[in-house]
Amino acid sequence: MIGLEDRQALARDIHVAQAAGARLKPACEMAGINLRTLQRWQAGEGLVGGDRRPQAVRPVPPHALSEAERAQVLALANAPRFAAVPPARIVPMLADEGVYLASESTFSRILRAHGQSAHRGRAKTPKAVRPPTTHIATAVRQVWCWD
Repeated sequence: MIGLEDRQALARDIHVAQAAGARLKPACEMAGINLRTLQRWQAGEGLVGGDRRPQAVRPVPPHALSEAERAQVLALANAPRFAAVPPARIVPMLADEGVYLASESTFSRILRAHGQSAHRGRAKTPKAVRPPTTHIATAVRQVWCWD
């Protein structure tokens, strides 16, 4: 993404080059942008408001889960019989019962959003490894070990 100040400077330099007799397309290529990019900047608010992609308002897809459905998925994932089961096993278990709430990825996404995705299932939390405290060598050939 090109910042607003850089866009304005590029557009100004290309305009000066064009006014001096340069053709527009080669001037844009020398600046490192496509001719269509410059045209899009000039047609919209690209030279006034900059790049609006991060602040863009995107419509919610019609098939997205509602908040009530997301809460239902979370409640089911936290039910006692599914509390220690990863989403890869929850969805098939529910499918065997003829119930479909969401896909595995949706279960994972919802659990991750609520901080519940780590160490579900039989995976144990990693233990901190402590250095040995009983046999400490302070010089050569003080501690010996064998198989």
